[in-house]
Amino acid sequence: METTRHYTATTYVVSEDAVALHEHGRLGKWLPPGGHVERDELPHEAALREVREETGLDVELLAPTDDIASPTVDSLPQPQHLQLADVNVHDEGVGHQHVDFVYYARASNRDVDPASGERAADAWGWFGVDELEDDRFDSDVATIGRQAIETVASQ
Repeated sequence: METTRHYTATTYVVSEDAVALHEHGRLGKWLPPGGHVERDELPHEAALREVREETGLDVELLAPTDDIASPTVDSLPQPQHLQLADVNVHDEGVGHQHVDFVYYARASNRDVDPASGERAADAWGWFGVDELEDDRFDSDVATIGRQAIETVASQ
């Protein structure tokens, strides 16, 4: 069986010591904003676009770049995590995976106003470090959410 892979970008958006998550109806999981990297995008551009579409927020990515460059090479904003997520798993194996560039971002407010066709604003919640201990959150989402809150608070 051949496994297909797509590149995705996910952003843990933090404001006032809380991270924005929504309950994904089809998956039944609480997730941060994110989605596929389009053919003409770089991962950090997709991260910003997905946040803007899904939440209406303009955010500042906390994504360092290094100083290695040349006339034909630029350094890209670096994700905080790079993950491989199994999406389509069945008896024969894994049919599809996402190579996920995971970023942290700072929002100046919590005024969620999604683009037309996206999840409604009331589908989103803001969760602090203590609230992320709840069993309703997958362990990776809770761990990364806590790390994002701590990172944004320290910068």
